[in-house]
Amino acid sequence: MGISVFNITKSYGEVTALSDISFDVKPGELFGLIGPDGAGKTSLFRILTTLLIADKGQATVAGYDVLKEYKSIRNSVGYMPGRFSLYQDLTVEENLNFFATIFGTTIEENYDLVKDIYVQIEPFKTRRAGKLSGGMKQKLALSCALIHKPKVLFLDEPTTGVDPVSRKEFWEMLKRLQKKDITILVSTPYMDEAALCDRIALIQDGEILQIDTPNAIVSHFPKPLYNISANDMHGLIESLTNHEHTYSIFPFGEFVHYTDKRDLIDREDLKDYLESQGLSDIHIEKTQPTIEDTFMELAK
Repeated sequence: MGISVFNITKSYGEVTALSDISFDVKPGELFGLIGPDGAGKTSLFRILTTLLIADKGQATVAGYDVLKEYKSIRNSVGYMPGRFSLYQDLTVEENLNFFATIFGTTIEENYDLVKDIYVQIEPFKTRRAGKLSGGMKQKLALSCALIHKPKVLFLDEPTTGVDPVSRKEFWEMLKRLQKKDITILVSTPYMDEAALCDRIALIQDGEILQIDTPNAIVSHFPKPLYNISANDMHGLIESLTNHEHTYSIFPFGEFVHYTDKRDLIDREDLKDYLESQGLSDIHIEKTQPTIEDTFMELAK
C-alpha cells in the first residue's frame, strides 16, 4: 500500500510551508523527497504521519485517510524523524522493547525484519541510547520504527550529520527493506542520495519542481554543461558572472559548472576571455549534469 497526496497546503502565519502539493508513491517504492532545509519536507511528513493537520487538501497512507482514519495510520506506519527522539536514558534493548510493547508485539515476533540492522548494535544493547554514536543512534531509531512491521516507512533526513560510511550502510539497509514489500518515503538534502531512489520529487519553498526517476530528471537538463577551473576560483566566478554569454554558473567542488546562452560555444574564445581577465591554468571540459545541477536550474 502506498501514499497519495492531493493539493496539500500548509501555512504558519504568513509563511507558506506547502503550496498545493500533489504526488503518489507506489506500493513497495523507495521514493525520495529532495530539497534544502526549509523546503517543506518535515511539514509534509508530519501531515502524512497524522501529527499535523493540513490547511487544505487530502492524503491517504496505506489506504487510510490522514484525517478520518488517523488511528489506523499510526498502527500502519513507522516514522523516523530528523531529530533523534528515542529515550536517551533507556538502553538500546529497553528502547526497542518499549516500542514493541506500544504496538502490541515483541522483538522476537518481528526480529527477522530488524535483524540485519539490530545485529550491528546488539553488542551495545546495555548502553544508554544517549551514549551511542550518530550512526548507532540512526540504526536504533530505524529498528524502533520497524519493530511493529509497518506497511509504510517515513524517514525524515535520516542521514543528516552522519559520517559517509554510515550513510552508505543506511541506504544499503533501505534497499534490503524495500525487498520486504515496505513502501519507503525518505527526505534528504543530499543530492547524491537522490540517485539511490526509484523516483524523486524535487521540492523548494513548499512547491514541487519536478517528479520523475533520477535518470529522467537529469536527462531533462536543458543545456550543455561545462566544468571550468582556473588558478583563482573567486576571480573565475566573477569573470564568468560578467561574461555576456553566461547563462548560469554554480561552484561545484574545484570547478565551476557553466552553461552558455548559446547552444554551442568556442572553448578557445572562452579561454581567451578568461585569460584577458588575468586568469591562468584554465581548463574547460564538457561534463554530465547531476541532480544538483538540475535542481539549481529548476529553482532559478
